[in-house]
Amino acid sequence: MKAWLYGFFMAWGMFLSIPCPAKLWDESARRHMLACLPLVGAVAGGLWALEAWLLALTGCPMPIRAVLIAFFPWLLTGAIHVDGFMDVSDAILSRRDLETRRRILKDPHCGSFAVISIVLLSAAVFALCMTKEISGLALVSLGLIPVSTRACAAIAVSVMRPMSTSQYSSMGEGKRFGMLILPILLLAAACAVPAALCGCRGLAPLASAAVYWLAALYGFKQLDGMNGDISGYALTLGEAAGLAVLVLI
Repeated sequence: MKAWLYGFFMAWGMFLSIPCPAKLWDESARRHMLACLPLVGAVAGGLWALEAWLLALTGCPMPIRAVLIAFFPWLLTGAIHVDGFMDVSDAILSRRDLETRRRILKDPHCGSFAVISIVLLSAAVFALCMTKEISGLALVSLGLIPVSTRACAAIAVSVMRPMSTSQYSSMGEGKRFGMLILPILLLAAACAVPAALCGCRGLAPLASAAVYWLAALYGFKQLDGMNGDISGYALTLGEAAGLAVLVLI
């Protein structure tokens, strides 16, 4: 139990920008940190749904509401996943050889492809949030999108071959696979519960999961390995896809 407690607060401190209630760290709990990613997603998703509910309750003008809802998840995570999205976009869209793509991935400078990609994604997410108000039971679906994507992230990082430079490469195969039960159960719940409650709009977390895996597999193929940047790339696209299903259906 201690390892799970450490893992949860380690995941909170690493993947959320909001103050962590307990600043704990233990290298031996790193596997548990990965497995606790969906729980961190539950914190982020709960705050996202709460924000959307409060904005609707106060009658905030739609353009302002759209901006706040669209980019709130990015603020909650300190844009750590968006950073991965930009790095991977820069590398893949360069259309260079594998060695060069990997070098671009690790380059701390922001390239033109990264800028173009984030501008287009930002415009798309804002436009989606301007399309329809998210209220009622749809808030359940909204709140579970981050749970779905982070459960997928925990599973993907565990089952996909890591790059040699990835922080996850030092984790043993058997040890990583042993931590999959919680993410799998939470992924199933995040996809099934809103679908039962909200009908078609409840498919948003499922759409997020599907797009996450498509993007993760594409990034894996293009860069010949899995790492945190590719996971952030897939997570960012997955959340955008979930939002699209939520407001367009």
